[in-house]
Amino acid sequence: MSIKILYAEDEVSLGKIVKETLESRGYLVFLQTDGAAVMPLFAACKPDVCILDIMLPNQTGFELAIAIRKISEHVPILFLTAKTQVDDVVKGFKLGGNDYLKKPFSMEELMVRIENLLKINKNTQQEQEMNILKIGQYSFNKNKQLLICNAEEKRLSFRESELLKYLYTNRNHIIERKELLNHIWGNDSFFNSRNLDVYITKLRSYFKDDPAIEIITMKGVGYRFALN
Repeated sequence: MSIKILYAEDEVSLGKIVKETLESRGYLVFLQTDGAAVMPLFAACKPDVCILDIMLPNQTGFELAIAIRKISEHVPILFLTAKTQVDDVVKGFKLGGNDYLKKPFSMEELMVRIENLLKINKNTQQEQEMNILKIGQYSFNKNKQLLICNAEEKRLSFRESELLKYLYTNRNHIIERKELLNHIWGNDSFFNSRNLDVYITKLRSYFKDDPAIEIITMKGVGYRFALN
């Protein structure tokens, strides 16, 4: 499947040259010369990369970057600019840009930058996927400690997160209370044991909307995190 590039450029001759050159290299390019028409095109084509000229009519590249970042945090944005002021470059990065290229530019440099952005984005997505646990109908973001279901988010505490990760890692197996206590709290004191009961109750309440998920108490032994 071809990589899709959304290209916003009001210089018609330059836009045509860039579009034809990129398409000759196998990219699928969606060219738009009017800034006001870029976001509808973004929604329609769902690009893998956005190349935005800063000085566009009706809506600037900076304004488009803000709008794009409200929809997608990850799609790479490359600014094209005739400006050389440091402030403009800094502003572009602060608004969510990933790279910039000064006009005039060579096509080889543009393609190298596109390939680099695609590689970085792929690696970022892979890292994020590794950070997300799919637990039944839920998604758990380990870094952000967020449990998500049907667009509803529940932020877990550090202990809740550590307990959930350990239960999930050992899912469908019996985990002894002492093992849990030593792993999460560092010892199996009576006080920590009572805390464990509280946290188990909380986790059960968080997963109540998915009957396929159970935290089963094994009396006198420990718990089993069951995914049916």
